[in-house]
Amino acid sequence: MTLLLAIDQSTSATKALLVDDRGAVLDAASLDHRQHYPRAGWVEHDAEEIWRNTLSVCRKLCERHSAEVAEVGAVCLTNQRETFLVFDRATGEPLAPAIVWQCRRGDSICEELRGAGVDGPLREKTGLRVDSYFSGPKITWLMRERPDLAARAREGAAAVSTVDAYLVHRLTGGEVYAADPTNASRTLLYDIRRRAWDDELCAAFEVPLDALPEVRDSTAEFGQTDLGGALPRPVPIRGVMGDSQASLFAQRCYAPGEAKATFGTGTSVLLNVGPEFVPPAEGAVGALAWVAGGEPTYAWEGLINYSAATLAWLKDGLGLIQSIDEVEPLAASVPDSDGVYLVPAFAGLSAPHWRPDARAAIVGMTGRTGKAHVVRAALESIALQVADVVEMLAASGARPESLRVDGGPTRNRLLMQMTADVARCELVATKETNLSALGAAMAGILGLGLVDSLDGLRELPRETSRYTPQADPAAVDKLLTGWRDAVAHVL
Repeated sequence: MTLLLAIDQSTSATKALLVDDRGAVLDAASLDHRQHYPRAGWVEHDAEEIWRNTLSVCRKLCERHSAEVAEVGAVCLTNQRETFLVFDRATGEPLAPAIVWQCRRGDSICEELRGAGVDGPLREKTGLRVDSYFSGPKITWLMRERPDLAARAREGAAAVSTVDAYLVHRLTGGEVYAADPTNASRTLLYDIRRRAWDDELCAAFEVPLDALPEVRDSTAEFGQTDLGGALPRPVPIRGVMGDSQASLFAQRCYAPGEAKATFGTGTSVLLNVGPEFVPPAEGAVGALAWVAGGEPTYAWEGLINYSAATLAWLKDGLGLIQSIDEVEPLAASVPDSDGVYLVPAFAGLSAPHWRPDARAAIVGMTGRTGKAHVVRAALESIALQVADVVEMLAASGARPESLRVDGGPTRNRLLMQMTADVARCELVATKETNLSALGAAMAGILGLGLVDSLDGLRELPRETSRYTPQADPAAVDKLLTGWRDAVAHVL
């Protein structure tokens, strides 16, 4: 049996999974990393801490399975997508904090570019829109703020890197500096039709083309690594994908019309639209789902900034709960939110509104509003945002018949039933919660030739549970009307 070690470098933690060649997760290890908020609206990570944690979780997993590590045939990688950093090409040392996808410091750059009329041509090439959610505007900000880094990037001494390319560089001892297309396509610098970095886009965002990584297929080899000595011999890095696309891959959404929703810090709804680029629905963005064997698959994506992060805010920001585990029973202790709505626009609102200037609000409170109502409203906000994205897709004639769902919050059965009710579609929840890492491992399985096609991956075993709409339609209509009034309040 061939084993795969899959690394999932996410917004809040770095995980390592040991996966067999049938897609079964044998064990996992995880380490959180610190979130840095130097100013309002700014979010940073320490990339050196992320690197140390990556080695640490891999070493921990290998030590627990010392008898099996000789069977590891590949290391696979998935990661937070729009986060970027600048590092020294010679040493791999980060030269500035990693700027996270949630960070809004590029908003002024976006306004400047919109004023210059680049939004339409950019959307045509990238499938995206000018928004600080994506890397480009924040890279421009950093290049202007740190002319020393801009000079080093122009000279070829500094790399302007997605997280996957940074980790590949470190894992291979600097021998390979390469990203996969799903990560490259989140920068606003990559033409997803031609599948190449674009000179005009790089010039618009003031990014030296030579500072960017090579782009290789998601199932290609990205050099070799022994994980800092944790493995007895170097093995290929195969199966590299951005986290949301990796979960689409693990969910077996290989046919046009199949869709998934990953519930995490934010939520990403991805709909497979096939092998040709199709301009995205209004409010959605276009995406490369993956490139395997030189063949691309495209998707539409609805992006939601705050999902599980809203529940974390209840705990860390308001102190209403001591643990996320309290959310489901507390929300279930009241029959409804009694007209209370929480609009979690802590970093603006993305799909379908794309209003970075929107700010969070709790509306509809009365003298009888209690903690349980606010907690339930927070939980409902996750489901209601997904419903907005499903309705956005439906308006373009692409309503998914079902949503395959994954991520830690899918363990919350109340949330899943709420989502099925308000989105008016069936949810198929996988029992495995680490779908992004599993998707990278499955791409590795395909890349190693352990299966010969996507159909072979589809046949791998999986366990699921289903949620069908059960709520009274009139009650759902009332809830949706109140939600849209609340959202209008912050727009």
